[in-house]
Amino acid sequence: VDLDTARQELEEFIPHVKNISDSSVRKMAGRDLMRFKEFKKQGIAVKFGRFTQKENKQIRKNVEEFLELTGIDSAEKLLFTSRYPKDKYIIHRLKTEHQFWEKISEGIPRPWRLIYYRARKMFDPNNYKGRYTAEEKEQLKKYQALYGNDWKKISELMSRSNLSVAMKFSEIKSAINYGPWTEEETQKLMSAVKDVIRRKLITEDPSSLSSLEQSDRDLWIDREQLYQPLPWTEIETKVGSRYWRQCKQKWNSILTRKLTRGQKLYRGTNGLRTKITLIKRLYETKAEDASDVNWDEISNAIGDVPRAYVQTKFYRLKVSFVPLWKRRTFSEIIDYLYEKTLPDLEEKL
Repeated sequence: VDLDTARQELEEFIPHVKNISDSSVRKMAGRDLMRFKEFKKQGIAVKFGRFTQKENKQIRKNVEEFLELTGIDSAEKLLFTSRYPKDKYIIHRLKTEHQFWEKISEGIPRPWRLIYYRARKMFDPNNYKGRYTAEEKEQLKKYQALYGNDWKKISELMSRSNLSVAMKFSEIKSAINYGPWTEEETQKLMSAVKDVIRRKLITEDPSSLSSLEQSDRDLWIDREQLYQPLPWTEIETKVGSRYWRQCKQKWNSILTRKLTRGQKLYRGTNGLRTKITLIKRLYETKAEDASDVNWDEISNAIGDVPRAYVQTKFYRLKVSFVPLWKRRTFSEIIDYLYEKTLPDLEEKL
């Protein structure tokens, strides 16, 4: 399939394919297009977002079966081959001969690349290694001074994952303010968010530049744009005095206030109604995992609030009302909230 045709055919399954590089489109045409068409015949849509427990189990099964098929003795060797230079050639040959890309993505309606990254996260022994010691933090600062933001190299030196070392350095690189946000900090945050969204809009549609420059007022941004993942470490740098997670939380709180026009959704009868509506809507979805929930739809039902507000509300509900919630599945948590918590909330209201 030629590049233009591949892009057109993939657009049915991945609407943002026009923003994907030519080389990535070629890979997707080879690895994903036929799979997507097969899933379509079965009435299964291509998915994005968080992986479900069922998908994680399927990935684990696919990896274990591939190891058994090829005789490769560990998932780390299979997924982090560069860590084993002596075995590199034979592992690559086995992966090619036995069509690794096809086997690992079997039964999962997602782009191959996302499945591969998820598998790497699941099987990386350098993940989930607990808190950083004082010695590790000092080590991290020294390595960053030597190698800059080459997180792959630093992760190998520290036996931590790439994401872990990058985020930890972001957290410790400067003194962080944990007090209330000042007006100046809030303005810096809003300006930084506006800048990155403006840049994204212009990159996707250069013709929008003139219309953006015509107005001195706050940039009007489509609601959907506000929910896109933002480069929080870049925004953190622009704010200067806050850790990236603080910036994300503060932005979500600003967004909630702006979109709800100051309605007091958090307290009193409004707060109770919000909890009741949320539990009912989640129960009606019959979802088996949080990633199956259309959070935008639920946020609209509650009062045109950001999805982050709804997800935070759900987290607080399960922590506050569901005993041993960490041991329960998503659907078990929803059932408990519906059967046990909802009647009490309705009576209280």
